[in-house]
Amino acid sequence: MTFRLYNAPQSTCSQRVRFVLNTKSLPFDEVKLNLLEGDQLKPEYLKLNPNGVVPTLDHDGAIIIDSTVITEYLDEISPDGSFTPEDPVMRAHMRTLMHFIDEMPAPAVRVPTFNLAFLPSFQKMSREDFVAMAESKPLRREFMLTMGQTGFPKADMDAALARLRRTYERMDAEIEHSGGPWLLGKGITLADVAVMPSMVRIHDLGMPDWQDLPRVATWFDSIRAHPAFKPTFYHGSLLSERFPHLREKASV
Repeated sequence: MTFRLYNAPQSTCSQRVRFVLNTKSLPFDEVKLNLLEGDQLKPEYLKLNPNGVVPTLDHDGAIIIDSTVITEYLDEISPDGSFTPEDPVMRAHMRTLMHFIDEMPAPAVRVPTFNLAFLPSFQKMSREDFVAMAESKPLRREFMLTMGQTGFPKADMDAALARLRRTYERMDAEIEHSGGPWLLGKGITLADVAVMPSMVRIHDLGMPDWQDLPRVATWFDSIRAHPAFKPTFYHGSLLSERFPHLREKASV
């Protein structure tokens, strides 16, 4: 099997896929895209992924897009060390959590990410160039135009952080119910992989809000101690490693 992964080091969705590939020791050719320079919007990439986002997996010529779909696909074709419970009820519960994660923390974390990390780059652009860039994004057009060059207002930031807090509380309840240390119990699943990058991102931005939830804190320590974590988050994968103005926050 030959894998080529089109992704970006700092992309949270890319990090999900790299984690699964690394856990399963599946060698892959990594094609790194520069999202701020618009590599994901070039015609040759849009032919692979018309959504204009990363990641995209090329498996022996078969093109798979969307990080959630890719992680499930990899778990199906390489079942050793599966991230998917055998029990159908548990498998359904895992997918329920994955849907929750894609609805709650995954989009919520974009607001502080763009406000704190990317906004300075957008503010350097002319109004015409910014609008043209925003209009060119198949999935993120409205998001970018809403943010504009002044950033999301405090109300939007507060709402995003509140959605993230509700995620931590949901995680805490799931771990308490399953007995931990992972969301569904003793074994790590794709649900843990799905939420991991959002947690790492908000920690990197210096805004973790789970210190009063010891089960979640233990979960976070456990995921960072996983053998696949370090090769997944190689140097340059954290925003604080790319944007110097974030380094002070990253030390929190």
